[in-house]
Amino acid sequence: MKLTPTTLGNRIEALDMLRGFALLGIFIANMLVFHSPYLYMDPYSWFSASSDMAVFKWVDIFVEASFYPIFAMLFGYGLNMQYEKSMANKMSFAPVMARRMGVLLVFGLLHVLFIWMGDILFTYALMGFMMIACVRIPKKWMLPIAAFVYIVPSGIIYGITYFLNKLDSNAIMEGYADIHQIERSLEAYAYGSYGEIFSFRFTEWLTLGLTSSLLGIFVVLPLIMIGAGLSKWKVIERAAELKVGIAVVTVVSLAAGIWMKAIPHTSGPSMDALVLQEQFGGPVLAIGYIGLLLLLYQLPFFRAIFRPISKVGRMSLTTYITQSIVATLIFYAYGFGMYGKVDLATGVGIAVGVFIIQVLFAELWLSKFRMGPLEWLWRKGTYGKNLPNKEEKDRPLS
Repeated sequence: MKLTPTTLGNRIEALDMLRGFALLGIFIANMLVFHSPYLYMDPYSWFSASSDMAVFKWVDIFVEASFYPIFAMLFGYGLNMQYEKSMANKMSFAPVMARRMGVLLVFGLLHVLFIWMGDILFTYALMGFMMIACVRIPKKWMLPIAAFVYIVPSGIIYGITYFLNKLDSNAIMEGYADIHQIERSLEAYAYGSYGEIFSFRFTEWLTLGLTSSLLGIFVVLPLIMIGAGLSKWKVIERAAELKVGIAVVTVVSLAAGIWMKAIPHTSGPSMDALVLQEQFGGPVLAIGYIGLLLLLYQLPFFRAIFRPISKVGRMSLTTYITQSIVATLIFYAYGFGMYGKVDLATGVGIAVGVFIIQVLFAELWLSKFRMGPLEWLWRKGTYGKNLPNKEEKDRPLS
């Protein structure tokens, strides 16, 4: 027997809703890199305008490093659902999932080569191959093992940076900026030809993106495993039943996450503060966001409001790729050439505006089709056959 794709009848709308919100947060965070040479500056001292400083502080505390963990955990949640479905139906899992990750790997490579260097799909695919084995870990061990894999390396890094900062408080240079790379970024993205942009983008990915992907085994993989562990315990499906426990975790995670995320702004951006903020504050706040949204989703009023967001979540691959396409067309020289020419508030406004249009597009598209266009290609590549994409009028959407 062969593993078959998930149908509309057995989708979990809350899972799609969480994906939709994660995509909005990821886009707002990515916008900093889309419109400026953000990777080569110290943002805590670079921005001089009070409005830019305020927007950066807001994004840094509440958005940066707190939405990609949500998406990674949801990736693991869905992967475990596929695994459990295959086991229940006595169907093969590993060959189909390997093809699924192989197709995602191709999407990631095409994305990074021809659109944007900050791709995450390539990393997800690599970690997905590892999850073919890891997803088989029993549910009582999945979360402890995932926590161990994440906390130990991150804790070692934090300890090293903490002692380095004690030895030399100037180890991180305030006001540091790699002027050469900033100039190269502007030359390529703001004024270069598509060939020059391609060359610079590929070099950036080899030095920054690929390294990050390979280190994902200590960051992204355990987050995916946490999602798989939560799936084994059916946390989203049982959210109403577990609402008291979820509420406690939510309050603690939001408070601890915001405190850790704010430390570079309250105590100064030392190396250890930045590690604590990103490696620990980011995922902890992400858990708080997940809990908060699950609790709100139990209320009919909020569920009705969130439903359009869930449509974007159903088309997460299409949404993510089109965000990169639209943003690079706005900022790169082969489009409107706005790279390095907008302030942070404008960047956030563009991200929110584009996302609203994507919500409307998803609503229209899914009124006629069962899945997004790139999702259809992904599934066709996975299952090796033509899959119908026309929506049946009498089929329920959730």
